[in-house]
Amino acid sequence: MTEVTKTVTPERIMQMAWGYAPPLILESAIRHKVFDVLDAGPKMLDQLSEATGASRRGLRAIADALVGLELLARTPDGAYTLTPESAAFLVSSKPSFQGGMIKHTSNQLMPVWLNLAEVVKTGKPVTAVNEEGQGAAFFQELVPDIFPMSYPAAQELAAHLGLEANAATSALDLAAGSGVWGIALAQSAPSLRVTAVDWPEVIPVTQKIVARFGLTDRFTFSGGDLMSADFGTGHNVATLGHILHSEGVTRSKSLLAKTFAALASGGTIAIQEFLVAPDRTGPPMGLIFAVNMLVNTDAGDTFSFEEISGWLSEAGFVNARTIPTHGPSPIILANKP
Repeated sequence: MTEVTKTVTPERIMQMAWGYAPPLILESAIRHKVFDVLDAGPKMLDQLSEATGASRRGLRAIADALVGLELLARTPDGAYTLTPESAAFLVSSKPSFQGGMIKHTSNQLMPVWLNLAEVVKTGKPVTAVNEEGQGAAFFQELVPDIFPMSYPAAQELAAHLGLEANAATSALDLAAGSGVWGIALAQSAPSLRVTAVDWPEVIPVTQKIVARFGLTDRFTFSGGDLMSADFGTGHNVATLGHILHSEGVTRSKSLLAKTFAALASGGTIAIQEFLVAPDRTGPPMGLIFAVNMLVNTDAGDTFSFEEISGWLSEAGFVNARTIPTHGPSPIILANKP
């Protein structure tokens, strides 16, 4: 018998070597409103250049690359057109727009990653966005653009909890940012009031987005660091949307204990995070985001469900479980006895 040897090629490594290119191409297309213009219908290259005001040469390069990435397509006569994926998620006028985060690639996200080799050597981050002094300006810019990433999951959480049926009256939105979790909960239950907690510099952004949804009279805003801000007591629900990863183990445990004290008996904590497997072999998104925490925080990381459920038990919570969402990760739920 002849042993068949699998051929090893450098193809995958070469793809990774150019891995920075797709998000930068996407960012350029979003900034030049390529997807917005094509939402009105297919366009030839000259028409696309006229509509966007960008150069014919530049548009040809990025549009062809986007065809290769299957984010644009070509009609039989050679016009560029949207794909179902780009039509759903890359047109800025649509509520499902996911390009806001991508707009921050070149000016906020990538510059700190360029120092990764030095960060790995020293173990010290380039910046600490989990600290108010350095992080407030970062999140003032970021949180409005990442609202669409969490809104579908927040709506799914609200539907799962059935707050109206359970006559829940108070929700605590921690590290509220855009207010997305509190907004979705308030929309699901007309009698629900929300306490939104975030840094004082971020709260005006939260207030602006809440006002856009016509919910200002249902919200109370509490400015301060999570460890010192007033959470109040007697809440029926508390949400921690993508915050534990920036806090690290010690602060996360303290935050869960403080949240436990703020909930009423029978109250529910809801956590969304980029979860990783217990043996840290996947999924790639969770592991890559752990590196993002390495360069951006002093102690941040990503965690497994088993780790977080253990912290919840230490804080006094019971029945830790997950519910699936259409977002990048499930939501972890647990209850205060």
